[in-house]
Amino acid sequence: MIKQVVLFEDLGNMGYQDAWTYQEELLQRNVRLKSESSKQKPVPTRNYLLFVEHPPVFTLGKSGKIENVLISRDEMREEGIQFFNTNRGGDITFHGPEQLVGYPIIDLENFYTDIGKYMRDLEEVIILTLAEYGIKGGRSAGETGVWIESDKKGRERKICALGVRCSRWITMHGFAFNVNTDLSFFDHIVPCGIQDKKVTSLEKELGRGIVMAEVKQKVKNNFEKVFRVDLIEKSR
Repeated sequence: MIKQVVLFEDLGNMGYQDAWTYQEELLQRNVRLKSESSKQKPVPTRNYLLFVEHPPVFTLGKSGKIENVLISRDEMREEGIQFFNTNRGGDITFHGPEQLVGYPIIDLENFYTDIGKYMRDLEEVIILTLAEYGIKGGRSAGETGVWIESDKKGRERKICALGVRCSRWITMHGFAFNVNTDLSFFDHIVPCGIQDKKVTSLEKELGRGIVMAEVKQKVKNNFEKVFRVDLIEKSR
């Protein structure tokens, strides 16, 4: 079977709004291709995977609760934190430096039309990456994302958050994997709207900083493995 090709792009450090706009452009480009496609003249869509690090920002999902934000807008400005209401699923989360954010813009009709499976596959990419560092990651019943010791009450901690949007089976938004992330920012929110559970990072679990380039390569390799694709560098 011929593998799907996914165009990969590392956006480096980019503001949240600029990255969101770029995602929307890629998604709408695929929507237009689908509109032009027919049985007589099929027009293939393109799949993308974007990596990015954002300056400090809180983002609230479309079904999220603003009361899960524990500081005021003025306090956010004082601390240099931006805030955005978004069109993804999920509740409140934080993005910041040394956190690997992945935005797959892929046409699920090229793979499978099952958003639940897609979410589990994204989680699996991070679970496999954690295993390479000797960390057992897993899932928490009824909650998205990747967790450590999710079955041990009082010790559950989330290391990767997920939130996606899907339009005509084309995805956007994605995952936020805490690598060397400053976890103190999470004290200002109820992360993902989940009370009494902690947030962690790769650095905290291992007791040492991790080179971001190393983590990115492992995540790319595991993305190729889980989704059975070939990642090819995209030229802008």
